Amino acid sequence: MSTLTSSVDGKSDHAPEPRPRFADLLAAEWIKMRSLRSTYWVLALSALAAIVINVNAVHNDLAYIDGQHPVAAGLPPFRYDPLWHGLNKIAADLMGLAAAAFGAITVFGEFATGMIRTTFAAVPDRRAVITAKVAMVTTITIVLGAIVSTASFFLTNAMLASRHLGLSIHDRGCTRAVAAYALIAPVCALLGMAFGAVLRHATASITGVVGMLFLLPMLFGGDRYKLLKEIGDYLPLQAASRLTLNPAFHISLGKYPATISGSWIALAAWSLASVIVAVVVVRRRDV
Repeated sequence: MSTLTSSVDGKSDHAPEPRPRFADLLAAEWIKMRSLRSTYWVLALSALAAIVINVNAVHNDLAYIDGQHPVAAGLPPFRYDPLWHGLNKIAADLMGLAAAAFGAITVFGEFATGMIRTTFAAVPDRRAVITAKVAMVTTITIVLGAIVSTASFFLTNAMLASRHLGLSIHDRGCTRAVAAYALIAPVCALLGMAFGAVLRHATASITGVVGMLFLLPMLFGGDRYKLLKEIGDYLPLQAASRLTLNPAFHISLGKYPATISGSWIALAAWSLASVIVAVVVVRRRDV
């Protein structure tokens, strides 16, 4: 005797399970990320270290600022650039590396443990899953970058105020510099996600993103070849560095200088390309 599985009107007694809302996917990604203590410890410590590096750099400069600086023949008088020292490259590189590692591990971590199969079994829409992951990683790293950038700017310029060298956020180029410095974290995190999606291996992903951010620019230096120089100028960290320069101090930027608008476009393009790569690869490749 067969079991009845339909109602009188011919429709199934069991209503189809509703599709998860995007907010639910964001909540699930947040739970995954915060459940790994190493994740937020790495982000918190890297943010603190970046701020300390910037503050310490300016603190060490105070003795030099207070010293005597005789003007040598043919050389311009001493001028101190608060932006270059207060938002320095060492701290930016550290923040970018930590964010890239964070972005990569959010992708390759699930593939390495096999958890991605459970995720896709619960939510077959892979594009929605990876989009939620991208949104959560971007949000977290934007907050990280904003904390580092604003804290570094205001702390270092407060230290320099007693020497009458501090800048205001309303001074020319300062808002742009703070915003660009903050965007280093999300841009690098999205690059890390792209490498994690393509390579799906911890060592390979971290090595790849380090090579992209720090080794590849070495091939595009100098002013001899215009095309190579222009490519180098619009790599992620180089584009951000161009935007953090103080316009009052860097009048000459070399033979083939990067433009402000081009640098903003470069950061947006790297971010968009990274998102597309991550979404397409995760959606089409087997788990």
